[in-house]
Amino acid sequence: MTPESVNSKSDFVQFVEGLRADLAKNPDEWENPTLDRFLDAIAAWTATSDNYYRNTARPVPDNVSWRFFAEVLAAARIYE
Repeated sequence: MTPESVNSKSDFVQFVEGLRADLAKNPDEWENPTLDRFLDAIAAWTATSDNYYRNTARPVPDNVSWRFFAEVLAAARIYE
């Protein structure tokens, strides 16, 4: 599943599950295979993501729920 194919909550869950499975199967292919490196990469990419969209001739998303992403990450700290 690619990010472009995520259009619903269930798609997002499937995408995240796919990331985890890919990490377990192909850890050497991941630049950021540890949680601290992965979180650092999320912050760094997000900070410069406007450039990614401009460089790929795609519109910069303007309807992102940053609070939702923050809640997902915060909840993952304690969710069993």
